[in-house]
Amino acid sequence: MVSARFQPLVGGTETHVYEVGRRLAARGHEVAVLTTDPGDDVPSREIIDGVRVIRVPTLLSNLDLYIAPQIYDFVTARDWDVVHCQGYHTFVAPAAMLAARQHDIPYVVTFHSGGHSSRLRVLARPVQWRMLRPLIARADRLVGVSEFEADHFSRELDIPRDDFTVILNGADSVARIPDSARQAAVDHTLIVSPGRLERYKGHQRVIEALPHVAKVYPDVQLRIAGAGPYGHKLRELAHELGVGGRVQIARVPHDDREGMARLLGSADVVTALSDYEAYPIAVLEALTCGSKVLVADTSGLAQFGRYPPVRTIPPGSSPEAVAAAIIERIDAPEMTAEFELPTWEGCTAELEQLYYEIAAERQCVS
Repeated sequence: MVSARFQPLVGGTETHVYEVGRRLAARGHEVAVLTTDPGDDVPSREIIDGVRVIRVPTLLSNLDLYIAPQIYDFVTARDWDVVHCQGYHTFVAPAAMLAARQHDIPYVVTFHSGGHSSRLRVLARPVQWRMLRPLIARADRLVGVSEFEADHFSRELDIPRDDFTVILNGADSVARIPDSARQAAVDHTLIVSPGRLERYKGHQRVIEALPHVAKVYPDVQLRIAGAGPYGHKLRELAHELGVGGRVQIARVPHDDREGMARLLGSADVVTALSDYEAYPIAVLEALTCGSKVLVADTSGLAQFGRYPPVRTIPPGSSPEAVAAAIIERIDAPEMTAEFELPTWEGCTAELEQLYYEIAAERQCVS
């Protein structure tokens, strides 16, 4: 699996690669994750839960470009059964796709698309898609992590929808999250907004709504669970609106899954008001913890509206409207109806089957 970012960095793609990688290894497969070196004394080679991790030097990672020439060399160094490009939006993916294509190695592309805080980068994406289309169209399989993502890239790349397979992100089942974590009590009304600190993630919308929520719930507190470059702006906004004392911004370590479960499970409402998400893992995790959830009615977030604990709200809603929706979720009764969520075991099984199909097709051709 080739991914521009991996542990100890935190994000949806990083979590996806870790969760399916370790499960594939546990099923007896030899799994390697090829990624870039984030610095900070992270080893260039290590084994994580049975998965071999190789980190190579990169240029311009601070600009989210990740130019890593050694990606090409490593992909061509062995006769891999499958090369799986996890994500498309940096220079890592085309280097891996080109290497696999030129050396006749089967390759898969999962898009793991997301938004971006830079308007220029968002505007440039159609050009990027057109440049990548020849490599993407020649992949043995194209995978979307949601129906929305598959529909989106089928349309934008002018590739038939039937060429896309949808394999949903997963989350740990509720049974694997201790009751103490899911039912942790807090002495105030708690809103949790998980996600990287980027403008497009929409944390600022929750802060803007907070003064209005406080009129109904004077004890309300907001925990923004993430890290990133937009943190200082969020703190400034909270101070300007007079709710600085109500807002805590701090990430949960990537390996503290119980800590994240405890935080989500103790929330009165979990919000995800991002401009764009393919199928966010944080929302799935909130639902496994029994949380009530408010999401923006856009991109892959809209698909969560099918679940009883979730309410959607139009993007661009006013702070007053967001506050009203948050209050409605807080006041809503706890959900007792059972509903089925995608799991990492199911995601891994579908990927494993996909790899077997590709291997069988190649054997037939040879």
